[in-house]
Parts: sequence; structure tokens; C-alpha cells
Amino acid sequence: MKAVIDRIEGDLAVVLLGERGEFKFNIRLSYLPEGSKEGDVLKISIERDLTATQETKQRVSSLMGKLKKKGQSGMVKD
Repeated sequence: MKAVIDRIEGDLAVVLLGERGEFKFNIRLSYLPEGSKEGDVLKISIERDLTATQETKQRVSSLMGKLKKKGQSGMVKD
């Protein structure tokens, strides 16, 4: 996927994404490759992180269990 740096505003780059630049987002310059400037075209890659997804599901499940216990007793137990 390609994006273009539309402009720099302080420590943020305004980036346009999509065939016609229909999506706009701001990103800190420190996250972009060194020397990035207005008009630069960026390659953007998105991928699933299955490990992080599983860890998040486990953490949420644990929190839900604690909330259910709290609902029954009025206190959260670790």
C-alpha cells in the first residue's frame, strides 16, 4: 500500500493514504524513515500479529473473570 507525506506540521507528518488520498492520518516524524519530507511516497505494510492477538484474548478473558467475581462478591480478587 502506498501513501504520500502531504505536509509536515511541527513534529507530525500528515499522510494521505489511498488511490486518491482519501484517507488522512497524522504520524510522528520520529516513526518515519530518517530524512522523510513532504512529497515522499511511503510503502505501508499491514500484517496480523497472531501472537499478540492470542495474548490480548487471554488478558481480556482473565479481566472478565475478575469482573464476574467482583460482581458476585463486590471485590476484585487477584
